[in-house]
Amino acid sequence: MIHRRVTSVLNLGGNAILSTVKELGNVGPLYSTVSAMETLPRKLKKAEKKPWVTSVNELKRRARFEKQERRVVREVALRPPENGLLVEKLIPVAHRVLASRAQLLACVSRISEEIPIYFCSLCTEVHVGHPPHKIRTCDVSGSQKNKEHTWQRGGVDHVLPVVQSFHLYDRLGRAVSHNERLEVDRIPALVELCIQAGVDLPEYPTRRRKFPIYRVAGKLIDFEKRFPKDDLFGKDVETFRSRETIKKHIGDGNYLNLPYDDIKGFAMRGMEAWETMRTGAIQLMKTYGVQTCGYCPELQVGPKGHRVRQCQAFKHQMRDGQHAWQEATIDDLLSTVYVWHVQNPHAGDVLVDSMKRYYGKLPAVVELFSQVGAQVGDDYYHMMRDDVVVPGRDEEKLVV
Repeated sequence: MIHRRVTSVLNLGGNAILSTVKELGNVGPLYSTVSAMETLPRKLKKAEKKPWVTSVNELKRRARFEKQERRVVREVALRPPENGLLVEKLIPVAHRVLASRAQLLACVSRISEEIPIYFCSLCTEVHVGHPPHKIRTCDVSGSQKNKEHTWQRGGVDHVLPVVQSFHLYDRLGRAVSHNERLEVDRIPALVELCIQAGVDLPEYPTRRRKFPIYRVAGKLIDFEKRFPKDDLFGKDVETFRSRETIKKHIGDGNYLNLPYDDIKGFAMRGMEAWETMRTGAIQLMKTYGVQTCGYCPELQVGPKGHRVRQCQAFKHQMRDGQHAWQEATIDDLLSTVYVWHVQNPHAGDVLVDSMKRYYGKLPAVVELFSQVGAQVGDDYYHMMRDDVVVPGRDEEKLVV
């Protein structure tokens, strides 16, 4: 009898708690016990491979289907951009992404003159604002015994790293071979993506087809006879201005119609350019393929990767130096750098190692703009952890 009464009381208590939770849910949001840092990509070890964007079972299913299609000798009509034509609705998106990139570089270049940027000379850690943090996460070869970082002043390249890709004259042509690695231009991958999506740059010409190509028994047949059949070398790959990159004017930002002293205006305009560039790049990547190596940061814009044997990552000897190509993500394309978020940059407080579980993280560009006064979007709310009150050093032992 006592056991039944205790069980009924516990059941009533559980129901009461559930009803109370439902009532509180109507009043406002409840605090979640899930860690807010789970939204950040996990830092991989040297022997770990990048996670697949598409599951392995789905990739195997597609491979089996394509193998069956190649056995049947018939003509298959392809859709853009697989048939060599452009997707008309994505051409304005590509122009908008490229314009946002130039605007973002101008804003970051201006704000970096006011907000210092630090980078560790031993590892890839970056910190935005002064003073740099004291969190002990430097565990690479040659680091200090206490794992503190060795800080140096950085610049725009540490906040917005440039990921390069081979420029393809014909995105459906043959891949760049190892012997052509010094003859083909390497340009920013985001610029190459915009070029393949419809942006025409005279410095980097690309082939635009007027008639679609077809697939017959698994082989692509191009009916445009623009080049003779016996001229095979150097026609699918353009060797124009080798080892040069696109140079954009990122000076005082006069074309932004902002006064030079309006730092907050630069931050707000830069935040808009970052969101526009990121969302537009995601939209382009859904149609135009981007490949990345599963073990190193190498990137190739196009339906397939190149054949240059330059991978020095885990077990590259088994692959003869070739890259393990897989589908890329937006963080691979933009090489997003995440830094520790400073909730009150004007106070001058130092982020210490003992309080790191109370700190959040943000992309370095967003953190740079937020310290000037730009409003951070709702997508970064769980990353920055502004709902967590950082205790003082004398209150750390009192926190449970």
